[in-house]
Amino acid sequence: MDIDRPANVSFFDFVGGVQLLQGEDTRTALPVILIGICVSGAVGNLLVLLIFLRDFRNGKGSEVKALLASLASADLVILLLCAPVRAITYYKQTWTLGSFVCSTTDWFQHSCVVAKTLILAVTTRAKHTLVPSAAGPLYCPTWIHGALASIWIVSMMFPIPQMLFASLVPHGRDTICVSEMPACASVFMRLFYKIYPTATFVVPVIFTLAYYTKALHAAVNHAPSPQHQSKVTLVLLCLSGALGLMLLPEWGTFTWIRLGYNKPPVGLIIFAQVLLYACSSLSPVILMTMYDDVRQGLMTIWFSATCRGSKHPHSNKCPQTEGNGAEVGANAVPNAVSQEREKTFPDVEHFWTGRRNTHVEEAQDPVPWEREEKML
Repeated sequence: MDIDRPANVSFFDFVGGVQLLQGEDTRTALPVILIGICVSGAVGNLLVLLIFLRDFRNGKGSEVKALLASLASADLVILLLCAPVRAITYYKQTWTLGSFVCSTTDWFQHSCVVAKTLILAVTTRAKHTLVPSAAGPLYCPTWIHGALASIWIVSMMFPIPQMLFASLVPHGRDTICVSEMPACASVFMRLFYKIYPTATFVVPVIFTLAYYTKALHAAVNHAPSPQHQSKVTLVLLCLSGALGLMLLPEWGTFTWIRLGYNKPPVGLIIFAQVLLYACSSLSPVILMTMYDDVRQGLMTIWFSATCRGSKHPHSNKCPQTEGNGAEVGANAVPNAVSQEREKTFPDVEHFWTGRRNTHVEEAQDPVPWEREEKML
């Protein structure tokens, strides 16, 4: 990575991943790591989205689920559109994706990262209970649509300087994509790069962590039925904590470079970028392991896929499902109990059957007067 900062710019940074790296090991290992993170994270986020969609279709949606589905969508976009750009850059060691991608890649990634942080902050206002289903199975409160629209508009406006200062620069026979801020704009942009991380990362993360920590303490100690509420609060607290810790290196290196200080080590920059994508892969893992509704939905999808793929779809091993995908195994338990109650011991059944079917002749009847009284 041998390149000097021009004299007429206040900071100089690579866009779309560190370029001009030396060493074949780095060129091979980093793309493989990023591809592995992309594949695993994309599968996990797709499953989470499918589970939330089934819940809303079955009338089991909530405001928190709607926001978590938006969070999974943002993670999926980061993994499918942003991470492959870095993988290609690390493999090629120069920029080969054209000027449009060079101008928009960092802007788009920062928009998604800011949107994730703000969505988690908005979950503090959302209700954990089911939304009313009078307006249909896919009903969602109006304020959520407005909040999500506002979040994405704000998220796309803040990183606009990332798009303005990105440009292609020739380097020998190759081309690199860099971000150069002119010295004439350094005073204003220094102030902006102090406000930008504070408003879009530091304040929302601290607010979200403080809110859910207080809410978890209140749910455990004072709520009348704290079990479900405390579980959902704990899930949101873990998501917020993981996002804050794993995005901290990326925001730290980003701000450090743009404030004009000495450039941090290349290893730290690469590590921060890998953590950013790992954060998008970790979110579905937290939801699948800690959120009861997501875990149950995952089990339902697994049983449905297993039964459809089996050669005997009506086998007893596969639980039957109704139209909404819910298992009817609960109905099988009372049926089995009633069948057990109807069963009798074979010897006793034979004894009473023999007694009922026994025909006594009139000459051999030991109590003929009883028969005569019945006839009268």
